[in-house]
Amino acid sequence: MSVERHHLAWALLALAAVAITAYGEAYLSGYGRTVLGFAGIYAILAVSLSFSNGLTGLFSLGHPAFMMVGGYIAAILTFPVSRKGFMLPDLPAWLATAELSLLPATLAGGLTAALVAVVVGFPVLRLRGHYLAVATLGLIIVLRVVVNNADGLTRGALGLNGIPRLTNLWWILLWLAITLLVCWRLKHSSVGRSLMAIRENEMAAACMGVARARSKLVAFALGAFFAGVAGALWAHLLTNLTPNSFDLALAFMLVVMVVIGGSGSLTGAIIAAVAIMLLREFLRPLEQTMNAYGLVQIIIAVLLIGTLLLRPQGFFGSAEPRWLRLGKTVREPEGSAAADPRHRRATAPADN
Repeated sequence: MSVERHHLAWALLALAAVAITAYGEAYLSGYGRTVLGFAGIYAILAVSLSFSNGLTGLFSLGHPAFMMVGGYIAAILTFPVSRKGFMLPDLPAWLATAELSLLPATLAGGLTAALVAVVVGFPVLRLRGHYLAVATLGLIIVLRVVVNNADGLTRGALGLNGIPRLTNLWWILLWLAITLLVCWRLKHSSVGRSLMAIRENEMAAACMGVARARSKLVAFALGAFFAGVAGALWAHLLTNLTPNSFDLALAFMLVVMVVIGGSGSLTGAIIAAVAIMLLREFLRPLEQTMNAYGLVQIIIAVLLIGTLLLRPQGFFGSAEPRWLRLGKTVREPEGSAAADPRHRRATAPADN
Protein backbone atom coordinates (compact mmCIF):
# COMPACT_ATOMS: atom_id res chain seq x y z
CA MET A 1 0.00 0.00 0.00
CA SER A 2 1.39 3.42 -0.98
CA VAL A 3 2.08 6.24 1.45
CA GLU A 4 -0.82 8.23 -0.03
CA ARG A 5 -3.25 5.43 0.81
CA HIS A 6 -1.91 5.26 4.34
CA HIS A 7 -2.53 8.99 4.75
CA LEU A 8 -5.99 8.57 3.23
CA ALA A 9 -6.79 5.83 5.77
CA TRP A 10 -5.72 8.10 8.65
CA ALA A 11 -7.73 10.99 7.22
CA LEU A 12 -10.86 8.83 6.96
CA LEU A 13 -10.41 7.63 10.55
CA ALA A 14 -9.99 11.22 11.74
CA LEU A 15 -13.13 12.32 9.88
CA ALA A 16 -15.07 9.38 11.37
CA ALA A 17 -13.91 10.30 14.89
CA VAL A 18 -14.89 13.95 14.37
CA ALA A 19 -18.29 12.93 12.95
CA ILE A 20 -19.00 10.60 15.91
CA THR A 21 -17.98 13.33 18.35
CA ALA A 22 -20.13 15.96 16.65
CA TYR A 23 -23.11 13.60 16.55
CA GLY A 24 -22.65 12.70 20.21
CA GLU A 25 -22.46 16.32 21.34
CA ALA A 26 -25.48 17.33 19.24
CA TYR A 27 -27.90 14.42 19.55
CA LEU A 28 -27.00 12.05 22.39
CA SER A 29 -28.54 12.39 25.82
CA GLY A 30 -26.46 13.29 28.84
CA TYR A 31 -26.12 9.61 29.70
CA GLY A 32 -25.11 8.73 26.14
CA ARG A 33 -22.46 11.46 26.07
CA THR A 34 -21.11 10.23 29.40
CA VAL A 35 -20.84 6.64 28.14
CA LEU A 36 -19.11 7.76 24.95
CA GLY A 37 -16.84 10.02 27.00
CA PHE A 38 -15.80 7.19 29.30
CA ALA A 39 -15.08 5.02 26.25
CA GLY A 40 -12.67 7.69 25.03
CA ILE A 41 -11.05 8.04 28.46
CA TYR A 42 -10.57 4.28 28.70
CA ALA A 43 -8.99 4.41 25.22
CA ILE A 44 -6.48 7.01 26.47
CA LEU A 45 -5.66 4.81 29.46
CA ALA A 46 -5.33 1.66 27.37
CA VAL A 47 -3.06 3.30 24.78
CA SER A 48 -0.76 4.77 27.43
CA LEU A 49 -0.63 1.47 29.36
CA SER A 50 0.03 -0.48 26.15
CA PHE A 51 2.95 1.85 25.45
CA SER A 52 4.50 1.77 28.92
CA ASN A 53 3.81 -1.92 29.62
CA GLY A 54 3.55 -3.55 26.22
CA LEU A 55 6.68 -2.12 24.63
CA THR A 56 8.97 -2.48 27.64
CA GLY A 57 7.62 -5.72 29.05
CA LEU A 58 6.85 -4.09 32.40
CA PHE A 59 3.90 -5.38 34.41
CA SER A 60 2.78 -2.23 36.16
CA LEU A 61 -0.70 -1.98 37.67
CA GLY A 62 -0.28 1.58 38.92
CA HIS A 63 -2.36 3.46 36.35
CA PRO A 64 -5.28 4.04 38.79
CA ALA A 65 -2.83 5.67 41.23
CA PHE A 66 -1.67 8.13 38.58
CA MET A 67 -5.29 8.76 37.60
CA MET A 68 -6.02 9.60 41.23
CA VAL A 69 -3.15 12.09 41.36
CA GLY A 70 -4.12 13.78 38.10
CA GLY A 71 -7.82 13.82 38.95
CA TYR A 72 -7.45 15.40 42.37
CA ILE A 73 -4.85 17.96 41.27
CA ALA A 74 -6.97 19.08 38.32
CA ALA A 75 -10.19 19.11 40.36
CA ILE A 76 -8.67 21.27 43.11
CA LEU A 77 -7.27 23.71 40.55
CA THR A 78 -10.65 24.17 38.82
CA PHE A 79 -12.78 24.10 41.98
CA PRO A 80 -14.68 27.39 42.55
CA VAL A 81 -12.83 29.72 44.91
CA SER A 82 -16.07 30.57 46.67
CA ARG A 83 -16.41 26.95 47.87
CA LYS A 84 -12.78 26.11 48.61
CA GLY A 85 -12.73 27.96 51.91
CA PHE A 86 -15.22 25.72 53.73
CA MET A 87 -14.83 22.49 51.74
CA LEU A 88 -11.02 22.41 51.56
CA PRO A 89 -9.87 24.51 54.54
CA ASP A 90 -6.29 23.21 54.68
CA LEU A 91 -5.30 24.34 51.19
CA PRO A 92 -2.35 26.76 50.98
CA ALA A 93 -3.34 30.38 50.35
CA TRP A 94 -1.98 30.42 46.80
CA LEU A 95 -3.96 27.29 45.93
CA ALA A 96 -7.12 28.38 47.75
CA THR A 97 -7.33 31.50 45.54
CA ALA A 98 -6.51 29.75 42.26
CA GLU A 99 -9.25 28.80 39.81
CA LEU A 100 -7.92 27.61 36.46
CA SER A 101 -9.56 26.49 33.25
CA LEU A 102 -9.56 22.86 32.16
CA LEU A 103 -6.48 22.86 29.92
CA PRO A 104 -3.87 24.14 32.41
CA ALA A 105 -5.45 22.09 35.20
CA THR A 106 -5.26 18.95 33.05
CA LEU A 107 -1.63 19.62 32.17
CA ALA A 108 -0.83 20.20 35.85
CA GLY A 109 -2.51 16.91 36.78
CA GLY A 110 -0.61 15.00 34.10
CA LEU A 111 2.75 16.55 35.01
CA THR A 112 2.23 15.86 38.71
CA ALA A 113 1.39 12.23 37.94
CA ALA A 114 4.55 11.99 35.79
CA LEU A 115 6.61 13.48 38.64
CA VAL A 116 5.21 10.89 41.06
CA ALA A 117 6.07 8.18 38.53
CA VAL A 118 9.66 9.42 38.28
CA VAL A 119 10.06 9.49 42.09
CA VAL A 120 8.49 6.06 42.51
CA GLY A 121 10.10 4.62 39.40
CA PHE A 122 13.70 4.87 40.59
CA PRO A 123 13.33 2.11 43.21
CA VAL A 124 10.29 0.28 41.80
CA LEU A 125 11.54 -0.29 38.23
CA ARG A 126 14.43 -2.34 39.56
CA LEU A 127 11.85 -5.05 40.16
CA ARG A 128 10.53 -7.40 37.49
CA GLY A 129 7.46 -9.48 36.78
CA HIS A 130 5.00 -10.05 39.59
CA TYR A 131 7.26 -8.20 42.05
CA LEU A 132 6.73 -5.02 40.04
CA ALA A 133 2.99 -5.70 39.86
CA VAL A 134 2.76 -6.05 43.65
CA ALA A 135 4.81 -2.87 44.17
CA THR A 136 2.57 -0.80 41.88
CA LEU A 137 -0.53 -2.24 43.54
CA GLY A 138 0.98 -1.03 46.80
CA LEU A 139 1.24 2.45 45.28
CA ILE A 140 -2.54 2.46 44.72
CA ILE A 141 -3.17 1.48 48.34
CA VAL A 142 -0.72 4.07 49.70
CA LEU A 143 -2.23 6.92 47.71
CA ARG A 144 -5.76 5.91 48.67
CA VAL A 145 -4.79 5.98 52.34
CA VAL A 146 -3.18 9.40 51.91
CA VAL A 147 -6.23 10.84 50.15
CA ASN A 148 -8.60 9.30 52.70
CA ASN A 149 -6.74 10.90 55.59
CA ALA A 150 -6.20 14.33 54.01
CA ASP A 151 -9.69 15.60 54.89
CA GLY A 152 -8.80 19.29 54.66
CA LEU A 153 -7.20 18.90 51.24
CA THR A 154 -9.35 16.28 49.50
CA ARG A 155 -12.40 15.81 51.79
CA GLY A 156 -11.14 12.28 52.43
CA ALA A 157 -13.58 9.40 52.14
CA LEU A 158 -16.50 11.80 51.64
CA GLY A 159 -15.20 12.57 48.19
CA LEU A 160 -14.86 15.81 46.33
CA ASN A 161 -18.19 16.65 44.72
CA GLY A 162 -19.44 19.68 42.86
CA ILE A 163 -16.51 19.66 40.42
CA PRO A 164 -17.35 21.77 37.34
CA ARG A 165 -18.39 19.62 34.38
CA LEU A 166 -15.81 20.99 31.96
CA THR A 167 -15.02 17.81 30.05
CA ASN A 168 -16.89 17.25 26.81
CA LEU A 169 -16.40 14.87 23.90
CA TRP A 170 -14.22 17.35 22.01
CA TRP A 171 -11.71 17.56 24.87
CA ILE A 172 -11.60 13.77 25.12
CA LEU A 173 -11.11 13.39 21.36
CA LEU A 174 -8.30 15.97 21.42
CA TRP A 175 -6.42 14.22 24.23
CA LEU A 176 -6.98 10.80 22.66
CA ALA A 177 -5.48 12.10 19.40
CA ILE A 178 -2.49 13.57 21.27
CA THR A 179 -1.96 10.34 23.21
CA LEU A 180 -2.12 8.20 20.08
CA LEU A 181 0.12 10.55 18.09
CA VAL A 182 2.84 10.74 20.77
CA CYS A 183 2.83 7.02 21.51
CA TRP A 184 2.67 6.09 17.81
CA ARG A 185 5.60 8.32 16.86
CA LEU A 186 7.69 7.07 19.77
CA LYS A 187 6.85 3.43 19.06
CA HIS A 188 7.97 3.74 15.44
CA SER A 189 11.20 5.55 16.31
CA SER A 190 14.53 4.57 17.79
CA VAL A 191 12.98 5.02 21.25
CA GLY A 192 10.34 2.39 20.52
CA ARG A 193 12.90 -0.02 19.09
CA SER A 194 15.02 0.39 22.22
CA LEU A 195 12.00 -0.33 24.43
CA MET A 196 11.08 -3.42 22.42
CA ALA A 197 14.70 -4.61 22.61
CA ILE A 198 14.48 -4.34 26.41
CA ARG A 199 11.25 -6.33 26.35
CA GLU A 200 12.66 -9.14 24.21
CA ASN A 201 16.06 -9.50 25.89
CA GLU A 202 17.16 -6.96 28.45
CA MET A 203 20.75 -8.22 28.66
CA ALA A 204 21.19 -8.19 24.89
CA ALA A 205 19.75 -4.66 24.75
CA ALA A 206 22.27 -3.54 27.39
CA CYS A 207 25.10 -5.07 25.35
CA MET A 208 23.94 -3.04 22.35
CA GLY A 209 24.20 0.16 24.37
CA VAL A 210 20.53 0.68 25.31
CA ALA A 211 20.16 2.65 28.56
CA ARG A 212 17.74 0.26 30.23
CA ALA A 213 16.95 2.19 33.42
CA ARG A 214 16.46 5.51 31.67
CA SER A 215 14.36 4.03 28.85
CA LYS A 216 12.03 2.20 31.25
CA LEU A 217 11.70 5.28 33.46
CA VAL A 218 10.79 7.50 30.49
CA ALA A 219 8.15 5.01 29.30
CA PHE A 220 6.78 4.68 32.84
CA ALA A 221 6.58 8.48 33.30
CA LEU A 222 4.98 9.02 29.89
CA GLY A 223 2.29 6.44 30.65
CA ALA A 224 1.72 8.12 34.03
CA PHE A 225 1.37 11.54 32.39
CA PHE A 226 -1.45 10.38 30.13
CA ALA A 227 -3.03 8.46 33.02
CA GLY A 228 -3.04 11.74 34.99
CA VAL A 229 -4.63 13.50 32.01
CA ALA A 230 -7.30 10.78 31.83
CA GLY A 231 -7.92 11.19 35.57
CA ALA A 232 -8.43 14.93 35.09
CA LEU A 233 -10.90 14.34 32.26
CA TRP A 234 -12.62 11.67 34.37
CA ALA A 235 -13.07 14.08 37.30
CA HIS A 236 -14.57 16.84 35.16
CA LEU A 237 -16.88 14.42 33.35
CA LEU A 238 -18.19 12.65 36.46
CA THR A 239 -18.10 15.90 38.57
CA ASN A 240 -17.13 14.01 41.74
CA LEU A 241 -14.14 12.07 43.00
CA THR A 242 -13.74 9.46 45.71
CA PRO A 243 -10.65 7.34 46.42
CA ASN A 244 -12.75 4.20 45.94
CA SER A 245 -13.12 5.04 42.23
CA PHE A 246 -9.47 4.11 41.67
CA ASP A 247 -9.27 0.58 42.95
CA LEU A 248 -7.81 -2.78 41.98
CA ALA A 249 -10.83 -3.59 39.79
CA LEU A 250 -9.98 -0.61 37.57
CA ALA A 251 -6.36 -1.79 37.33
CA PHE A 252 -7.57 -5.26 36.32
CA MET A 253 -9.91 -3.79 33.69
CA LEU A 254 -7.11 -1.79 32.07
CA VAL A 255 -4.82 -4.83 31.95
CA VAL A 256 -7.63 -6.84 30.32
CA MET A 257 -7.95 -4.19 27.59
CA VAL A 258 -4.23 -4.28 26.86
CA VAL A 259 -4.01 -8.10 26.89
CA ILE A 260 -7.03 -8.60 24.63
CA GLY A 261 -6.02 -5.86 22.19
CA GLY A 262 -2.42 -7.03 22.07
CA SER A 263 0.43 -6.04 24.34
CA GLY A 264 2.20 -3.20 22.53
CA SER A 265 -0.49 -2.63 19.89
CA LEU A 266 -1.91 0.89 20.18
CA THR A 267 -4.71 0.21 17.71
CA GLY A 268 -5.67 -2.96 19.53
CA ALA A 269 -5.74 -1.08 22.84
CA ILE A 270 -8.23 1.47 21.48
CA ILE A 271 -10.48 -1.18 19.92
CA ALA A 272 -10.46 -3.33 23.06
CA ALA A 273 -11.09 -0.37 25.37
CA VAL A 274 -14.07 0.93 23.40
CA ALA A 275 -15.50 -2.58 22.88
CA ILE A 276 -15.26 -3.54 26.57
CA MET A 277 -16.69 -0.22 27.73
CA LEU A 278 -19.67 -0.49 25.37
CA LEU A 279 -20.15 -4.16 26.30
CA ARG A 280 -20.36 -3.21 29.97
CA GLU A 281 -23.01 -0.60 29.30
CA PHE A 282 -25.10 -2.80 26.99
CA LEU A 283 -25.10 -5.66 29.51
CA ARG A 284 -25.87 -3.49 32.53
CA PRO A 285 -29.68 -3.55 31.94
CA LEU A 286 -29.47 -7.33 31.58
CA GLU A 287 -27.79 -7.54 34.98
CA GLN A 288 -30.59 -5.55 36.56
CA THR A 289 -33.33 -7.50 34.79
CA MET A 290 -31.93 -10.90 35.75
CA ASN A 291 -30.80 -9.68 39.18
CA ALA A 292 -27.40 -11.17 38.29
CA TYR A 293 -25.00 -8.50 39.45
CA GLY A 294 -21.41 -9.29 38.51
CA LEU A 295 -22.40 -10.87 35.18
CA VAL A 296 -20.37 -8.29 33.23
CA GLN A 297 -17.22 -9.01 35.24
CA ILE A 298 -17.68 -12.75 34.67
CA ILE A 299 -18.05 -12.27 30.91
CA ILE A 300 -14.98 -10.04 30.73
CA ALA A 301 -12.97 -12.55 32.79
CA VAL A 302 -14.06 -15.36 30.42
CA LEU A 303 -12.97 -13.23 27.45
CA LEU A 304 -9.59 -12.71 29.08
CA ILE A 305 -9.11 -16.43 29.80
CA GLY A 306 -10.19 -17.34 26.27
CA THR A 307 -7.75 -14.84 24.80
CA LEU A 308 -4.88 -16.15 26.92
CA LEU A 309 -5.64 -19.74 25.89
CA LEU A 310 -6.37 -19.26 22.18
CA ARG A 311 -4.31 -16.20 21.29
CA PRO A 312 -1.87 -15.29 24.09
CA GLN A 313 -0.40 -12.38 22.10
CA GLY A 314 -3.81 -10.70 21.83
CA PHE A 315 -5.79 -9.95 18.70
CA PHE A 316 -3.14 -7.67 17.18
CA GLY A 317 0.00 -8.85 18.98
CA SER A 318 2.54 -6.01 19.11
CA ALA A 319 1.82 -4.88 15.55
CA GLU A 320 -0.52 -2.35 14.02
CA PRO A 321 -2.84 -2.94 11.04
CA ARG A 322 -0.86 -2.92 7.80
CA TRP A 323 -3.10 -0.31 6.22
CA LEU A 324 -2.25 2.20 8.98
CA ARG A 325 1.54 1.93 8.78
CA LEU A 326 3.06 5.14 7.49
CA GLY A 327 6.22 5.19 5.46
CA LYS A 328 7.61 3.04 2.68
CA THR A 329 9.19 -0.33 3.09
CA VAL A 330 12.94 -0.02 3.52
CA ARG A 331 14.75 -1.66 0.61
CA GLU A 332 18.32 -2.89 0.62
CA PRO A 333 20.61 -1.05 -1.82
CA GLU A 334 21.22 -2.69 -5.15
CA GLY A 335 24.22 -4.97 -5.21
CA SER A 336 24.29 -5.60 -1.47
CA ALA A 337 24.44 -9.11 -0.11
CA ALA A 338 21.10 -8.73 1.67
CA ALA A 339 19.43 -7.68 -1.59
CA ASP A 340 20.56 -10.87 -3.36
CA PRO A 341 17.70 -13.41 -3.46
CA ARG A 342 20.23 -16.25 -3.17
CA HIS A 343 21.55 -14.69 0.07
CA ARG A 344 18.01 -14.41 1.44
CA ARG A 345 17.33 -18.05 0.66
CA ALA A 346 20.61 -19.13 2.21
CA THR A 347 20.05 -17.16 5.41
CA ALA A 348 16.35 -17.93 5.78
CA PRO A 349 15.52 -20.06 8.83
CA ALA A 350 14.85 -23.67 8.01
CA ASP A 351 11.35 -25.02 8.48
CA ASN A 352 10.97 -27.48 11.32
